[in-house]
Amino acid sequence: MRVLLLVMLSMSMTALADEPAFAPVVPDHAVEWPKDSGAHPAYRTEWWYATGWLDTPDHQPLGFQITFFRSNTGKGRQESASAFDPSQLIIAHAALSDPAYGRLVHDQNIARQGFGLVYSKEGNTDVKLDAWRMTRAADGSYAVVVDAAGFALHLTFTPTQPPMLQGEQGFSRKGPRPEQASYYYSEPRLKVTGSVVRPSASGKANASVDVTGRAWLDHEWSSTLLSSDAAGWDWLGANFDDGAALMAFKIRARDGRAVWAHAALRDRDGRTQQFGPGDVEFTPEREWRSPRTNTAYPVSMNVRVGGMRWRLSPLIDDQELDSRDSTGALYWEGAVTLDGSGGKGHGYLELTGYAKTLEVEKR
Repeated sequence: MRVLLLVMLSMSMTALADEPAFAPVVPDHAVEWPKDSGAHPAYRTEWWYATGWLDTPDHQPLGFQITFFRSNTGKGRQESASAFDPSQLIIAHAALSDPAYGRLVHDQNIARQGFGLVYSKEGNTDVKLDAWRMTRAADGSYAVVVDAAGFALHLTFTPTQPPMLQGEQGFSRKGPRPEQASYYYSEPRLKVTGSVVRPSASGKANASVDVTGRAWLDHEWSSTLLSSDAAGWDWLGANFDDGAALMAFKIRARDGRAVWAHAALRDRDGRTQQFGPGDVEFTPEREWRSPRTNTAYPVSMNVRVGGMRWRLSPLIDDQELDSRDSTGALYWEGAVTLDGSGGKGHGYLELTGYAKTLEVEKR
């Protein structure tokens, strides 16, 4: 469940005879590991999305996000005409939440695939957009390099658990119709080492600081849209102190009801339980209103999964992410703590559709 869907949802999707055909997402097709960690260019959209909490040597918490999107434009490859591949568009977002700075800082980039400078490779994670890159090594670790405007992330993610397949062996429903689905797996509880350059209120360049922490990585690809009455979604990925991991989302209708909801909880012993729409609730507790866009976001939430409940509290309120220059989306995505009957932990919460209801043409 990622914000590139907002681009798809905002596009005119009227069915035409010459509309390009994208690969379908179908059940009974298990995710293959590690082959499926690479790109799937035949599908309409795809993303590699990493979020996490970092700790500095003086124990100051930071939140980070780095996402690479791949979008199949449907235009077809024209190698003879250009070294660019017009069929594939790569978009990247990066953000750092620093309480000392007071708000999230964000950068974004977008380019067509080509010239070996911009690409997403098949078979293993290797995504690049100019100087920004995410690669997966033979031992399963990830190297992330992002030198952004006003901050930088140079991080290594080391797996501590096997991948967590969402839904039915990676077939993840996103709506009441079976075709409203994606292929989706997560890698929770990644051990993080590396360094960051934090934002400076004075505008001067800060020195690099070493960090450690925990991260969550999602990889998802799909060709279908959400339900036509979807207004947005709430999504949560969380690592718990006892070793458990939780993914939960609610796709909201325009009247606030759940179009679809799902959750997966892997306990500290490695057992995974899936939860259907009736077992997942996101209930707003406190709103924060952006001074820049006047959008109100429920930054403090109560989440129920089955019989377990948690209260979500943001690291800082101002974690609004304005990507209108790339994906066209305005949303809130930030570091949160969890505390409740299901244990304590740290995670990331994504809130979309609060600035503007998604508009989707019925097909």
